[in-house]
Amino acid sequence: MKKYFLLIALAIFVSKTYSQITFEKGYFINNANQKVECFIKNVDWRKNPSEIEYKISENDKIKTIGLKTAKEFRIYNASKYIQKTVEIDKSSTKINNLSETKKVNFTTKTLFLKVLIEGKANLYSYEGDGFSKFFYSTENKTIEQLVYKTYLTKDSKIGENNRFKQQLWNNLKCASIKLNTIEKIRYKKKDLINIFSQFNNCFKSEFVNYELKEKRDLFNLSVRPQFRNSSLNIKNAVSDTKNTNFGSSTSFGLGIEAEIIFPFNKNKWAIIFEPTFQQFKSEKTYVVSEFSGRTNTAVAKYNSIELPIGVRHYFFLNNDSKIFINASYINDIPLNSSIHFEEEDGHIYSEKNVNTNTNFAFGMGYKLKNKYSIEARVQTKRQVMNSYIFWKSPYKTTSIIFGYSFL
Repeated sequence: MKKYFLLIALAIFVSKTYSQITFEKGYFINNANQKVECFIKNVDWRKNPSEIEYKISENDKIKTIGLKTAKEFRIYNASKYIQKTVEIDKSSTKINNLSETKKVNFTTKTLFLKVLIEGKANLYSYEGDGFSKFFYSTENKTIEQLVYKTYLTKDSKIGENNRFKQQLWNNLKCASIKLNTIEKIRYKKKDLINIFSQFNNCFKSEFVNYELKEKRDLFNLSVRPQFRNSSLNIKNAVSDTKNTNFGSSTSFGLGIEAEIIFPFNKNKWAIIFEPTFQQFKSEKTYVVSEFSGRTNTAVAKYNSIELPIGVRHYFFLNNDSKIFINASYINDIPLNSSIHFEEEDGHIYSEKNVNTNTNFAFGMGYKLKNKYSIEARVQTKRQVMNSYIFWKSPYKTTSIIFGYSFL
């Protein structure tokens, strides 16, 4: 348990130490229409914020500004938000929360809207709990919501209110935008960005697409050789004649890790899946009879494919290096594995198949240039004789894992 607590303590320390690295150059405009250059904490918001943290200089104290005092803020080369009071329909798109009416229900709210397209026609988005809404404005029209709603019909089917298509057809008049183009549009960010970009291009109007960002590396495939130190101790609750402490053994393992990085919160969160081959072999000789000096040998042969699936969190040190922590849930598939007892002549008089349960792993590591990594990992106990009621067989492992990302 001390190892787990140590990793948790280190993770907290790292989080505290590097929590300020996301402050980036930007500005905000206050209610007096003053533009204040500053450093804004960029957490790559999944949901639209109601306030932001900022510093006037890199060494200044952290301050907060919100909807009541900021009319606009922007992080250069990242995102822009404007404060507006709008009519918004917060109907959920989750199946379990669908309403039974096609009619939208607007409420008046003051929000930070994320600017997606800024030009002759503008597109904005708002992400809330369980819903995504888009807004637009033109030279002749103030900001209003593009209306889309899913609902349950009387025969328990999912219906759609696609009024946003009529809004687009009425307000984005352009020779290159045909009715069948509008009819095919989905209420999705990509589709809406495309049609607003097409409209601005149609009039040769200068516009900004704030979603044109540097391509992010959201998938990594890595080879992961590892040195493992494992121990096994088996005990029988009925008889202690076969109790054997196999001690610890150092072995080599090999894994292939697939990492999918979530495209929000500055690429700090990822799902990992790492099929790994591992092996353990040990034998112990013990005295059966002190009078005769007869000995028997216990042999543990345990090979398996581990299937850890887990979550990883990164702490960025600079553009080239980062520290990470991860936690995984492990399923294990034994391969040609057994624990058996041999007499002096090599005759096997008792053999137990290896059948394992699931366990957990916790790791902490360092990654350089998104290519090279090293990780220290500890696993909770895994029973390798899980199908035998009267046997306790804790198997414990610590590992040093090296990684090379080739994709």
